[in-house]
Amino acid sequence: MGFHPALLLYSLIQWVLDKFLSPTPPTPKAILGRPRIAVIGAGLTGVSSASHCVGHGFDITIFEAGDERSLGGIWSRVNNTSGLQIHSIMYRFHPSVKWVAGYPDRQQIVSQITQLWKKYGLQERTKFNTPVKSTRQDRYGRWIINDNPSLGTFDGILAAVGTCGDPKMPHMPNQEDFKGEIFHSSKLDGKTAAGKKVLIIGGGASAVEALEFVVHTDASTTTVLARSDKWIIPRNVLVDGLLALNIFGQETVFSWIPEVLLKRLFYRDLEDLAPTSEGLFTETPMVNSDIFHQIRDHKAKWLRGDIVRFTEQGIIFRHRAKGVPKGGPGREVEVQGDMVIMATGYQRPSLSFLPNEVFQEPYQPPRWYLQVFPPEHMRYLSSCRMSQSSMLTTSSICCNNCTYVNAIGTVGNYHIGIYTRFLLMFLVDPLARPQEYWMKRWIDMTTFLKAHAPTGAFDFFTYSELLYWFVFCIAINPFRWKWAPFVFLGIGSALPKNILSREDQIRNGLGMKRRQLE
Repeated sequence: MGFHPALLLYSLIQWVLDKFLSPTPPTPKAILGRPRIAVIGAGLTGVSSASHCVGHGFDITIFEAGDERSLGGIWSRVNNTSGLQIHSIMYRFHPSVKWVAGYPDRQQIVSQITQLWKKYGLQERTKFNTPVKSTRQDRYGRWIINDNPSLGTFDGILAAVGTCGDPKMPHMPNQEDFKGEIFHSSKLDGKTAAGKKVLIIGGGASAVEALEFVVHTDASTTTVLARSDKWIIPRNVLVDGLLALNIFGQETVFSWIPEVLLKRLFYRDLEDLAPTSEGLFTETPMVNSDIFHQIRDHKAKWLRGDIVRFTEQGIIFRHRAKGVPKGGPGREVEVQGDMVIMATGYQRPSLSFLPNEVFQEPYQPPRWYLQVFPPEHMRYLSSCRMSQSSMLTTSSICCNNCTYVNAIGTVGNYHIGIYTRFLLMFLVDPLARPQEYWMKRWIDMTTFLKAHAPTGAFDFFTYSELLYWFVFCIAINPFRWKWAPFVFLGIGSALPKNILSREDQIRNGLGMKRRQLE
């Protein structure tokens, strides 16, 4: 095996990040303190968020609807041929993650999630086969899961159910007449497309998953049947990173520059496949370099149009010209195939277990504070040991990686820990807590700043815009400045625990009692 300086440098960077930014795992019998967090979902985000909480000394319980085989979320359910389309340096969902490849496959990703789960002792803090159907608060402001106090009481809710649930498998006209095989793009393990004519229905991220399977199993031909054109960007960390630097999070007067460069340097002779009516910064692009190689080698075709119906030998497809909208006129042709892969995506997991007030218009997801904290929810804290009730308000709900619609960046990076530490800060420090009024004003301000965006203000964002949100949130409130190293880097874990200890002493009157005893 040859020496690779880049791989050595990457390994060194990962070692440094782990050494200085990973929170210390609790000892096996450690007694963790409050606030206690209910983490809903044992996928990548849930495990990462939980590890940050326990690493900083706060207790958690993970509630997972599935069994232990569900550990890893969507990555536990996709094909073994699936893998990252973005470079792993943009998929560092925890500082301790150590990738051995630039584009790890599904098994490597699940392995890293499992190692993280075990490293932070989350086994005994995870309740499998426990779907969360409801959450409510008792008179002390503590959260009750499924109306069952025996599951524990919690100070905060961290929903980590993601955006990909059960496979979406729509029934299409005359589908039962097809003589070949029909599979969802996530159910291809153990199948083979060798020598077959494969039809892929759909043109999004699930189509990438299907293409990976087709490439690995040596299909005869592949035809992608897409209803609309989507931007496709190369599997290149530099290009992907540069696109995520658009801090405005929307189309600008300069958006034509990356679009023209993509058409000239990446699409080249296949420029007809590039969208004409939608800009690059309006929808999550496909990240794939193989599809163009397959098309140029005449092993694949990309057709734009609408499914009319299935036949015994394939699909009647209304092929539309460039620029004709969905459902518009076109030429109907029969596209023959032996196997149909439904790249139709996944159902979005429901957040209906949250209180009804968080869904009140106009501040419903994704129009929340920092996109994950619902402003309509007010948490009331009362101290039963003090002569007067102390009524405080804060957002005790964080929907980490649950509410985004479209973006350029990555769902599996450092923002997971940052959002988690924001929640801890809000729960621990009264002066750092956002008030409902100001949460709504931030949402209104962001909506105003993106008033001319083709999408809604929160329907599309870039990773640099997300980082701007974080910096603004800390900078606008001087009482949050002392938290900046903790929130952004996880440094100074003693600070929140000391603040919590002092608050508990004041709240419970312990300081006064001790002085009286002395």
